[in-house]
Amino acid sequence: MRRLFEKARDSHDLGWLELVGLNLVESEARNQSTDAGRISCPRPYEGWMRAAALWREHARRSGSPESLQRAEQAGRDAARSALNDDQTIRAALDVGHTSMLAFDLYGAPHRLSGLLDSLGHLPDARRTETRAEIEALKVRLHARQARLACDAERMAETANRLAEVMQLLKPDDTSIGEDLQLDRAALSLEAGLLTRNASLLDRAGRELRQLVENATPDERPVSRARALALCGTGMAALAAIASDNDAHQQANSLFEAAADQFTPDHSPLDWATIQLLKAERGQTDTRLLDQAQKLTDQTGLILGAQIRERAMAHALDDAQTANDMLALTKMEMTLRRRLTRSMDETTAIDWASDQISMARLSLVLAGHLSYPTQDLGMALYEAADAATLAGAPSLAARARTLMMSVKTV
Repeated sequence: MRRLFEKARDSHDLGWLELVGLNLVESEARNQSTDAGRISCPRPYEGWMRAAALWREHARRSGSPESLQRAEQAGRDAARSALNDDQTIRAALDVGHTSMLAFDLYGAPHRLSGLLDSLGHLPDARRTETRAEIEALKVRLHARQARLACDAERMAETANRLAEVMQLLKPDDTSIGEDLQLDRAALSLEAGLLTRNASLLDRAGRELRQLVENATPDERPVSRARALALCGTGMAALAAIASDNDAHQQANSLFEAAADQFTPDHSPLDWATIQLLKAERGQTDTRLLDQAQKLTDQTGLILGAQIRERAMAHALDDAQTANDMLALTKMEMTLRRRLTRSMDETTAIDWASDQISMARLSLVLAGHLSYPTQDLGMALYEAADAATLAGAPSLAARARTLMMSVKTV
């Protein structure tokens, strides 16, 4: 087993990282960075590229901004160690992947446009594989822009482009191919749900089934969990549209199966995402949601802001059911304190999350006290606008949904 592990550590495919815990991923990244930085390192370019990939994996599973910075720096160090134009281009692509992950975790749509602009200034790549990777990154960036715009037609078109790019990649580029396929399935699913397009939904289902089948629990538990969670999301949405209780139960089973692939400390953000998906669909476990909130308590982290908003909504429902005015008062004090923080202490994403929670609390208090609600519509409009500009469309949608409740008060 030790020999097999050592062989895997030296391979190009980093899929083996899914089998090790977060602490070991960080340790591997630190060791690789140290080795790549040694004067005696025989191939510093390869060393830095590997270090960047390890730090990026750690950031993807933990949300650590420090790991994102280390991944970006390792990519830039790889560029400085490049021996030819192809290596320089691939190092630039590596930095681009880190920037895209930073957007996924912390938003800021300008990252996408800036990255697309920088890719347009890259020199022409001679190798077919490098040209394919450039195109793959561009299409993935366009996919994110389409989802931000909530443009179903653009999503469907970009999903088709992703399929074309996947044909250009080398067969051994399994990790890139899986990411592209997951992006494509997510786009097809979202576009299909927006337009009620059966063919798009069917395509998303086929691709997700293939991802689940290819990612065995003994080899790719994290990839399997991501695919299962997306399957559950689609099933839950269809169940809500059709008012189908059996489909709703199937969705819950898929979420449970996804959560069972690993422990919370193995991939905290993936586990927390599953708890958020369950909470958004009425399957809330207070203990698990609180644990997810602790795992994602980082300033500016989109997932953390989403989970905090859901946790606050759940706590508010409990306090309202119990008619616990003391709990409601404590929530109000907490939210007011958070909302009065300076922008040096918070971010637009966190502010939007807290503003949504404050509006929801105000609606509850209005039913018990003479609590003003005339400004709630504007507050929610500003929260939706801030979330949209920051790159958190799910929070923006939450604010707009709550605005409908304000209009009925």
